Amino acid sequence: MSETKTALVTGANKGIGYEIAAGLGRLGYRVGVGARDATRREAAVEKLRADGVDAFGVPLDVTDDRSVTAAADLVDRLAGRLDALVNNAGIPGGMGPGWLQEPTALDLDVVRTVVDTNVLGVVRVTNAMLPLLRRSASPRIVNVSSSVGSLARQADPDVEVGPVMAAYAPSKSFLNALTLQYARQFAGTGVLINAACPGLVATDFTGFFGSRTAAQGAATPIRLATLPDGGPTGCFFEDDGVVPW
Repeated sequence: MSETKTALVTGANKGIGYEIAAGLGRLGYRVGVGARDATRREAAVEKLRADGVDAFGVPLDVTDDRSVTAAADLVDRLAGRLDALVNNAGIPGGMGPGWLQEPTALDLDVVRTVVDTNVLGVVRVTNAMLPLLRRSASPRIVNVSSSVGSLARQADPDVEVGPVMAAYAPSKSFLNALTLQYARQFAGTGVLINAACPGLVATDFTGFFGSRTAAQGAATPIRLATLPDGGPTGCFFEDDGVVPW
């Protein structure tokens, strides 16, 4: 089996996901670009390869069981193991003016779709890739979350947390709680799993509103995907340090 480490990044055809893939590639990882759209996926792979990254495309819809199983089979055939999994794919759900998602006006179908992608998708992908991660000497899992999922910050009247986002924000709280449960199960196994907040990044996800670039947003997920043995697990980080749950 190759000594080159392999990473899989979901939602990696653009934005933060692409920059995570690029950053890991620059560190010498072979990177699987997980994405649903074939055209965008292959364009991202070509761009990464042009920049010297050993990249390969992974057709992947995190909401589809068959797609996730097929993706795991593909990574197995191409790499034989997985050293880092970055669960980056996510959606905001339908938002009104000013990014509002008021709980009194929520469309439950939107909530289901957001949770299916942002939470259940992470479970699908993580569990499917776990046999490959267990073949690594230093397996790492990073769940890309958001500080809007911090209950402590949401409950603090002195902290600016942005608009009410009653579908998206709770999906990230759910993801954070799930990260802790995985960390508890993985305790003592060498598998390190953490949540990462990229900050408010100007991408199409945010309507290109934000003070941070996608590369800046990718920094914390990259750091967590490359933690040394004995590093933290079951934690929630941003660039400035730990985010309160």
